[in-house]
Amino acid sequence: MDAIRAENLKRDYGDGKGVFDVSFSVPQGEAFGFLGPNGAGKTTVIRHLMGFIRPKGGKCAVCGMDCWEKRELVQGKVGYIPGEISFFDDMTGGEFLKFIGKYRKIGSLSKQKELIDRFELDTKSKIKKMSKGTKQKVGIVSAFMADPEVLILDEPTGGLDPLMQSRFIDLVNEEKSAGKTIFLSSHMFEEVERTCDRIGIIRRGHLVAVDSVHELRKRHIRTYSVQLDSQEEASSFARDFGGSADGCTVKVSSKPSLEEIFMNYYGGEYHD
Repeated sequence: MDAIRAENLKRDYGDGKGVFDVSFSVPQGEAFGFLGPNGAGKTTVIRHLMGFIRPKGGKCAVCGMDCWEKRELVQGKVGYIPGEISFFDDMTGGEFLKFIGKYRKIGSLSKQKELIDRFELDTKSKIKKMSKGTKQKVGIVSAFMADPEVLILDEPTGGLDPLMQSRFIDLVNEEKSAGKTIFLSSHMFEEVERTCDRIGIIRRGHLVAVDSVHELRKRHIRTYSVQLDSQEEASSFARDFGGSADGCTVKVSSKPSLEEIFMNYYGGEYHD
């Protein structure tokens, strides 16, 4: 069963802004990466999935439920990290998490405690005095602590240091292994590559690619032919650079990184 599905999703804000006939599906237990620069339509898609806005065309569903018509039920099943997190600033981190626990009707707090320890979160500080990275930790704990079936994560590691980013990647992979479905929108190519089974690339509101990293790489492999002066030189060159020699000619293939693949779809223009 598809845990997340969008069919011809459309919302036109005018002046080329919005999303246009976006269709994709995410099977249960898959991690799906969603790439695109600011303004490409990533957050608009996510707001539709969360039931925050009504589609002007098409539809989307989470766990078989229409995201707009059943938005309260959808939001109850989803762990969500927004791109711009808003808190009750006068609360401490602990008070906020307690509030979320009651709102989500979480019985056991064992998952919450494990996450607080993992991300070394100081829950006693007032949220308004927290750094961006610490606030992000509060957002991560609040999204994952209910042990939701589906996780929708919009730039979830913004402000985190490399150690905490690595711990977050481990967490996502653990959740995926446990059968959770993850929709991850991120500017961090390594983060997406290390966690996601498939990737969607959105450009100016249009989904221009949906595939695995492996298949995207195959599609963008570049092969070069190099002419050497002798067969001996060709054989040596082929050994050193992983190519194949045919007489004095060597063919060498270059596998692009995820970032290079992404840039190819944007023609070298990427404005974060």
